[in-house]
Amino acid sequence: MSYYRVLGLEREAFSTSPDPAFFYRSTAHQAVIQRLEISIRLRRGLCLILGDVGTGKTTMSRILLKIFQEEPDFDFHMILDPRYKSEFQFLSALTRILNIPDPGRSTLDYKEAIEKHLFQKGVDENKTIVLLIDEGQELSPTMLECLRMLLNYETNEYKLLQLIIVGQLDLLPKVKRIRNFIDRVNLKYIINPLDLNETKNLINFRLSAAGYRAGESLFTDEAMIEIFNFTQGYPRRVAFVCHNALEMLVMQGKSMADQDMIYQLLEREMAWDV
Repeated sequence: MSYYRVLGLEREAFSTSPDPAFFYRSTAHQAVIQRLEISIRLRRGLCLILGDVGTGKTTMSRILLKIFQEEPDFDFHMILDPRYKSEFQFLSALTRILNIPDPGRSTLDYKEAIEKHLFQKGVDENKTIVLLIDEGQELSPTMLECLRMLLNYETNEYKLLQLIIVGQLDLLPKVKRIRNFIDRVNLKYIINPLDLNETKNLINFRLSAAGYRAGESLFTDEAMIEIFNFTQGYPRRVAFVCHNALEMLVMQGKSMADQDMIYQLLEREMAWDV
């Protein structure tokens, strides 16, 4: 029997996959989602969302995708790996993403086709085209310059492409080196790790989302404090530790993870770092 059913769960509670159903909306995450939604609806153009590895950026992107996928007036597209070798390769990929017929052979042909498509969709059909790029720190200076060019496509009232770049903190200095790029950013937001209370809420939220209905949490308060001290509130790290803790509960035949159990678990994990 799967470990989660032994513990009174209907499904795995602490997977590190970007499942929107298990996305805990901290104050910061809720704020950035709301601000992004407003920016997209007002067609403000470029948004830059930064955060360390494991702060929930990718899952937040899936939440945003889910919001706009259900609205017919929005065309929402995502690029999960932006490591293109050339401007031509990027433009070629973008035309495929936007379902633009093969425009020709030159970079100029592709740019003109994309511009025509954005005007047709954004003006003639009154649709909002959204492009979200994850792992933005992987964008080369050539790609950033190409994106800057795409942001030039606009009417007197709004930008024709709503561009969201999500990446790690080392993206910021790369962006600042591109002339006239940073001043085009409509929304800049840095997602920080969770605080102690938010970490506790994340753990209990995930248990509830996985179907746990018992009165008491599977983690004592002291255990959750220990988890916070070790993970520093990074959601992905919290999920990793909690998953291992639930496995240990099953193996030891216990019903609640206490501080001593978390100590044992973390000592085992830290041994790999020696």
